[in-house]
Amino acid sequence: MRNQTDRFILGDTLMILRRCKTNSVDIGVTSPPYNKQEDKKGWLVKNVKYVGSSDKKTEEQYQMEQIEVLNELFRVIKPGGSFFYNHKVRWEKGDLIHPMHWISKTLWTVRQEIIWDRMIAANIRGWRFWQVDERIYWLYKPVNNKKIGTELKSNHALLTSIWRFPPERNNPHPAPFPVRLPLRCIFSILGETQKAVVLDPYLGSGTTGIAAKLLGYSFVGIDISKEYLDLARKRISRLQDYNEIFNQEKEKHIVQKTFKERKTNGEFTGRFSKENIMTMTPIIPFSKTLF
Repeated sequence: MRNQTDRFILGDTLMILRRCKTNSVDIGVTSPPYNKQEDKKGWLVKNVKYVGSSDKKTEEQYQMEQIEVLNELFRVIKPGGSFFYNHKVRWEKGDLIHPMHWISKTLWTVRQEIIWDRMIAANIRGWRFWQVDERIYWLYKPVNNKKIGTELKSNHALLTSIWRFPPERNNPHPAPFPVRLPLRCIFSILGETQKAVVLDPYLGSGTTGIAAKLLGYSFVGIDISKEYLDLARKRISRLQDYNEIFNQEKEKHIVQKTFKERKTNGEFTGRFSKENIMTMTPIIPFSKTLF
């Protein structure tokens, strides 16, 4: 691991970000409180309560705050840098509240929407099909207004836009994401060959910090709870506990031939071969009367 300085900052996220230097951070990953409210019924609301902060704001107040936070992050991240923002689709009295409602009002370019298949449902009710998914938004800060950015290396680009792994277990924080999530985000953009600073403005139990240190990067973590910062320090001091997860993730980023090599050789360049698609999709003969 490189000998770099890590920072655990206690305080309000927005106030701290306003004091950070412009263009000073390479990449960030976070999952903010979801504003689930705290006066509703259901297992999820009853059990997901944070130390040091309330997850009960008006939706307008919450979204405006998130826009301000994301715009400050845009300022702090270097041009050409990325920020990964984990959130979920919510409902309020039957109305769908999608994260794009406020993300689209920020300065960021949305480079991709990734589906995180959590494999389990958090709140089991009969109003809808079980919600096992959350969203991860790859946000990009363009250079000279060029929104496309640079290509991912082949060993990272082979991954799909649906990430399937369960949430973290045996973690005292009420809503942690798993180490694999920030690890994949950071590794796919930076690899593990350069010097960089990783930021998580809602550090919680320190999962983003763990991922950063596994890859050899320094990090800055902000949280309003001293208890969570202490928990983060404790977890980050035990990096060896996550070596197996790290090695499993790295194995997913291996290619035998790059896209360019396969294209040059006239070989298949997609993820699924024509033969596989033909066997997966039944062919229905044309008929004037289909039903």
